[in-house]
Amino acid sequence: MADITLTGPGGCNGRPSFYITTPIYYVNAKPHLGTAYTTVLCDVQARYRRAKGFDVKFLTGMDEHGQKVEEAAREHGMGPKEWCDSQVPAFEELWRTLEISNDDFIRTTEPRQLRAVSYLWERMRESGYIYKGSYDGWYCVPDETYFTENQVHKADEERHSEGQHLCPDCGRPLTRVQEESWFFRLSAFQDRLLGLYEEHPDFVMPSFRMHEVKSFVEGGLQDLSVSRTSFDWGIRLPFDEGHVTYVWFDALLNYMTAVGYGQPGEGAAAELARRWPAQYHVVGKDIIRFHCVIWPAMLMAMGEALPEHVFAHGFLMVRNDETGQGEKMSKSRGNAIAPQEVIDLLGVEGYRYYFMCDVIPGEDGAISLSRMEQVYNADLANSWGNLVSRALNMSSKYFGGMTPADDPTWASRQSPLRDIACGIEARYSEHMESFEYVAAKDVIMELVHAANHYVEDSAPWTLAKDPSRSGELADVIRNLLESIRISAHLLAPFMPQTSVEVLRRMGATGELDCDDLATACEWGQLAGGVEVTKGDALFPRLAAKG
Repeated sequence: MADITLTGPGGCNGRPSFYITTPIYYVNAKPHLGTAYTTVLCDVQARYRRAKGFDVKFLTGMDEHGQKVEEAAREHGMGPKEWCDSQVPAFEELWRTLEISNDDFIRTTEPRQLRAVSYLWERMRESGYIYKGSYDGWYCVPDETYFTENQVHKADEERHSEGQHLCPDCGRPLTRVQEESWFFRLSAFQDRLLGLYEEHPDFVMPSFRMHEVKSFVEGGLQDLSVSRTSFDWGIRLPFDEGHVTYVWFDALLNYMTAVGYGQPGEGAAAELARRWPAQYHVVGKDIIRFHCVIWPAMLMAMGEALPEHVFAHGFLMVRNDETGQGEKMSKSRGNAIAPQEVIDLLGVEGYRYYFMCDVIPGEDGAISLSRMEQVYNADLANSWGNLVSRALNMSSKYFGGMTPADDPTWASRQSPLRDIACGIEARYSEHMESFEYVAAKDVIMELVHAANHYVEDSAPWTLAKDPSRSGELADVIRNLLESIRISAHLLAPFMPQTSVEVLRRMGATGELDCDDLATACEWGQLAGGVEVTKGDALFPRLAAKG
């Protein structure tokens, strides 16, 4: 068996590969704030890595097999595939609306997934880590999860439930399952998994999530039932047609399927070698055990390299503005917020900015519409948007609709904005590469806020009245525009269309497809004598309701 490997693959044309994935989403529910949050989280990282020169592959998709999909289809008077086909467009449409830049969209009903899962079964049989037996235990259909008697009894005691056994995770009724099954020898990997966590403490991110995973494995692992005979909607085993694949044994493999695993041809093999292992699987904390326990054990059994990191984010809670506390979002409580509701309030770019720059990835985030308005007005309308409008207006007014003429020495002259911009990309990137988006935003906003103060301190409207100070005025405008240019590059992963518009208004169209962020953010690259466009307000201030 191959040793544990987490070394990343090569890229293309001399560029390092960067492969990032969302979980594949269940078709039974419409896309909601949680699924959108995960997807935008990945999109920001993918856009950042492209700007850093990486050869990026960004995957998302749909999980379409399993018992609950079959039941939902029956309830709607459809076949399972027909039901899946009816659900997928809602996700694709929302991802287009939210400017998601995924390179691939996988569905587990596709032929490539069927081939990959069949290949997986053959590899598993060769490995000796599967065997046939009988399963008699508890199963949560909504979560597609098995639970031991001890887990069920512990959950019943904590919830004081009587009679009906409830799911330890979601609290819904469990189903007793008794059927013939193929099992994966998960128990054989307990020591190797603990060794993985010890040797690679950043395999699970953020670091505080690792404790949960280690505790679960240290509590002992039981072999996992990985096939079902009580329903039909799934991928059949190639050597036992009476069985369909357990949905998670199917779903987790999508990450490799999308980069050529189990596919015919030299091209697929080359793609797999180039892309695997993935750098990041980004998931919600509720499915961390599948990705940090079952998935690495499967890969160990297959002799394949492991992903470098699994980043688990927290839940979105609804903030009670009176108490400041977060509450679970649900329709029954009347506090559910739909993605479109936020888009209608903030616009797409404001939506992306709020969730990435005010909710700390990895932790549960308490959100509210009033907080969204506050962040939008403070950061986007009053700070960033106001800075862009004022600087472009002054450049247009004082320099005939152009940027100040070139001066080869201006960039070397002392300026408080130059001091802040020096090394800004390195400080920003340190946070971005750890998914510390709020901290990365703070680095950018330090420059934006300083530029707004600089306008007041330098008073260009006063300088413009004194012809003898025209050189000083030109430097002030150059410093402001250069700060905006750099900020636009750094904000691009969060608000791509806004950054494109800002650079376009500045006449910096040659910088729109950045693949060398460090160089793009070096101070002194502002082009002189270029036409500027004032344009409308980027972020009109939101009027307070009531």
